[in-house]
Amino acid sequence: MGIGAFSYLGFWQLHRATDKEALLASYAGAEEIAAIPLEDARRREVGIVNPHVSVRGRFDAVHGYLLDDQIREGRQGVIAFAVFEPDNGRQALLVNRGFIEKVRVAGLPSLPKDEIEITGLYAPSPGSGLRLGGNALPKQEHWPKLTIYIDPKEIGEDLGREIDTRVLLLDADPASGFVREWTPQVMAPERHRGYAFQWFCFAIASIVIFIVLHWRREPGESS
Repeated sequence: MGIGAFSYLGFWQLHRATDKEALLASYAGAEEIAAIPLEDARRREVGIVNPHVSVRGRFDAVHGYLLDDQIREGRQGVIAFAVFEPDNGRQALLVNRGFIEKVRVAGLPSLPKDEIEITGLYAPSPGSGLRLGGNALPKQEHWPKLTIYIDPKEIGEDLGREIDTRVLLLDADPASGFVREWTPQVMAPERHRGYAFQWFCFAIASIVIFIVLHWRREPGESS
């Protein structure tokens, strides 16, 4: 039973390594892949690889959210989220504009007022982490609102409209004023392979121990 369990865990780690490679590759080469319409991505089952999508519509120039307590290369800042309304009247979408240092938040780059087509990765919303003090959004009166987690459901309640559970990570743009580096912080594929090697070693050791314990000497064989 131990041999089977160790082997299963080894192959599972190899599978995880393959998944992580596919995930990291999708982030690294996202902008080189032709974008598909957002509605197509919404209709299909989204796996571990986040699709590169395009959508046309308008930004909500009033309502925005700042994810606080973010650090990039030793610099403190926030990640700015905007609300985007597709021109087909479908579900609104949170758009991750990127990281900006706190000293520049007061001069947050303005959003386009006209209808525009945007492209980016259609990805899960960032993890909520530890929620201290409950939902602080309804208590704030000024925009953009500051938050320590992004919960599309709570943001939808705050806005009084339904928001997509996934977000759009905008393609990089040096002129945007934001840092857009979307590579996720996940365990490297090499580490998964290292764990797989360990589990396979345990399986081999179990086989050796089994053989030694069940070895039967021929009758009359001296000890």
